[in-house]
Amino acid sequence: MSNSKETFGKTVGFVFIVCVVCAILVSFSAVQLKPLQVANKLLDQQTKILEASKLLEASGKDPKSIVATFNKYVEAKMIDLASGEFIEGNPVLFDERRNARDSEKSEKLENDPAGINRQSHDAVVYLVHDDAGVVKTIVLPIVGSGLWDLMYGYVGLEADLNTIRSVVYSDHKETPGLGAEVMNPKWKALWPGKKVYNEAGEPVVKLVKGGAKADDIHGVDALSGATLTSNGVTRTLQFWFSEQGYGPFIAKYRAANSNGGMK
Repeated sequence: MSNSKETFGKTVGFVFIVCVVCAILVSFSAVQLKPLQVANKLLDQQTKILEASKLLEASGKDPKSIVATFNKYVEAKMIDLASGEFIEGNPVLFDERRNARDSEKSEKLENDPAGINRQSHDAVVYLVHDDAGVVKTIVLPIVGSGLWDLMYGYVGLEADLNTIRSVVYSDHKETPGLGAEVMNPKWKALWPGKKVYNEAGEPVVKLVKGGAKADDIHGVDALSGATLTSNGVTRTLQFWFSEQGYGPFIAKYRAANSNGGMK
């Protein structure tokens, strides 16, 4: 009997030691890998922003070239969404998802066509200039509901803040072959030259079921077999380019630019 108790005690002790050692190893690995994870996340973000501004191909796709091109041509600036004004803050440390979960840094939306539930008070915009320092593209992050979950992406606009250069989704959980076609180069190639606003200044850019007509300057072909995702993309774009989203910033940028440029 005593031998059984002794064997059981040794077994429990051994299991306990193994658990402690494993916990230490997991914690150590997490700490050691954290900087690499952060760096990879930042590199992915910079890659998508360069793609949205049409600079990715020219930069080369190795990490060093991407970082160098981003640092040379892209200026990230914080804005207050409600006023559209530039504000102090560190764009690199800004996390829209974290802010949206913080009741002090976000608000719950009563009118929520994009299906995001809560909206951060602040955002980051990316001003992309040429070698002469002239802003040629403005990249704006967007987020909105798809079929299964929130979809995150970027819209690259020409300096008029109306003409689309690209729409690039970076993170989604849509169905492969259906909603996930937002990642298809052929679909992304439909966006350049499309207009966000009509003559009345209303955001009317949309996905068109059955295909947009050749002369439709606001419409892009909907995703085949993915009606809910397509509707989500339309609502997301129209939300973010309305007064609830980047509308105040766009108005201020245009006014400042017409008077000598926005600093």
